[in-house]
Amino acid sequence: MKHTIALVDDDRNILTSVSMTLEQEGFQVRTYTDGESALQGISARPVDLAVLDIKMPRMDGMELLQRLRARTSLPVIFLTSKDEEVDELMGLRLGADDYIRKPFSQRLLLERIRALLRRNEAGRAEGAGGAPTGVMVRGDLSLDENKHRCLWKGEDIQLTVTEFLLVKALAARPGLVKSRDQLIDAAYGENIYVDDRTIDSHVKRIRKKFRGRDEQFNQIETLYGIGYRYKEA
Repeated sequence: MKHTIALVDDDRNILTSVSMTLEQEGFQVRTYTDGESALQGISARPVDLAVLDIKMPRMDGMELLQRLRARTSLPVIFLTSKDEEVDELMGLRLGADDYIRKPFSQRLLLERIRALLRRNEAGRAEGAGGAPTGVMVRGDLSLDENKHRCLWKGEDIQLTVTEFLLVKALAARPGLVKSRDQLIDAAYGENIYVDDRTIDSHVKRIRKKFRGRDEQFNQIETLYGIGYRYKEA
């Protein structure tokens, strides 16, 4: 059965190009140019995932997300040209699942949509009595891929899909150095170009989130000129 995606953006060029790409990949797409019409449309005809711009007329993406979260847990990805970390943190607190910054790779958006849909379906399967996905535990770190949940010393760490995949790639083999190229493949998939500095920015944000819970967090080590590794216990 085809998944239905709600695409909400006041840029009609983005609506046209992204909807064409998604339809070519077998998705059904409903497009909206503002938050208010999107809320009415999604409420009347539920979708499997929503991709929202933040800055929109009549109702911005933040307010739309807040209203959606009051009635549904569908996966949500933000598209945003803003580069302010406070917006990202606020969106995550409201319940966004991931961020993709404009200009963006449509292949990256496609992979993020697929990853979130897989996670959502796995969660429903577990809730229905299916076999749960294993939980990775590394000392004080616990990663539940099925629920997309990260715990450090029992406390929730709100990670985007990209950040979760990076932590998972590093923690899977403690002590093993991962190059930036290897981390790009783990977080973005093969054949998607991402600047090396993007990984550095992600790691910086990951550390900040963990240190917000534990000032002594130092498990992710930088090996300058080589890459990163998760410290062995």
